[in-house]
Amino acid sequence: MSDRLSGISVLVSVVEAGSFALAANRLHLSRSAVGKTIARLEQRLGVRLFHRTTRSLNLTDDGALFYERCLRALEEIRVAENLLESGKRQVSGRLRVSMPVLIGRLCIAPVLTALSREHPGLELDLSFSDRVVDLAEEGFDLAVRNGPLPNSAGLVARRLGDNRMTLCASPEYLARSGVPDSVEELPQHDAIAYRYASMIRSWLIPQADGTTREVMPKPRLLMDDLQAIADAAVAGFGIAWLPCWLIRDALLEGRLQQLLGEVPGKDFEVHAVWPLTPHLPLKVRLAVDALVSHLPARMAL
Repeated sequence: MSDRLSGISVLVSVVEAGSFALAANRLHLSRSAVGKTIARLEQRLGVRLFHRTTRSLNLTDDGALFYERCLRALEEIRVAENLLESGKRQVSGRLRVSMPVLIGRLCIAPVLTALSREHPGLELDLSFSDRVVDLAEEGFDLAVRNGPLPNSAGLVARRLGDNRMTLCASPEYLARSGVPDSVEELPQHDAIAYRYASMIRSWLIPQADGTTREVMPKPRLLMDDLQAIADAAVAGFGIAWLPCWLIRDALLEGRLQQLLGEVPGKDFEVHAVWPLTPHLPLKVRLAVDALVSHLPARMAL
């Protein structure tokens, strides 16, 4: 039975990889070992599974039929394993998570590392990157994304909370340049602006009528790192538009001061996203539940 299952997993790997060589690389086997496994499988089944040429590798009709059934069988095995794992409520194995760099380091990673303390069998593999990863292609179980979600087929999303942005400046800067009393006065002030993908990000200020006003800052300093912008704001270089979770301590300690108190901060939704599967693995479910429970408090002012 173990030989049969081994042959099936090799067959699926060959089809997904598109070649014996790539499948061997992924399985950490030699190319000849993969070829021999497929040959034994074909001999046992009494059919040819692949059309092989020097340039291509394609399933025969019998091979395509067998491959589809093998996929179903492997998925049933995964579902059974997940159901048993859910019953035990003990999670194990590796969890690969992608997250934005700064909010990931300050807010998300502490929640997940705390979860790993509760489940010693859980292995965390955390990737910090501001780019949008392809979960299926790059092998991630879960990703946390900040801001509007693109239309992504094959993914499931769950809202984790809100990332609130606010205007702030140091008491030193405000004593020197004055405190703006309205949104209209903002362009007259020095700004520490955020540049992303070669573009200066405008400040989005909510209005009383529910619309959002876009203000283009006049940058005295232009940076592509939010932590550096926060540090420059504390040092008195101008007004900055920053997430509350990043500047909470500076505000509480008086090193920064919120501006336009009657104007609400701009909220961006934060979501967890993961590949759509018939049965959600326990490790992913527990991670999402932990983030839903604990992340909002870490992002709040």
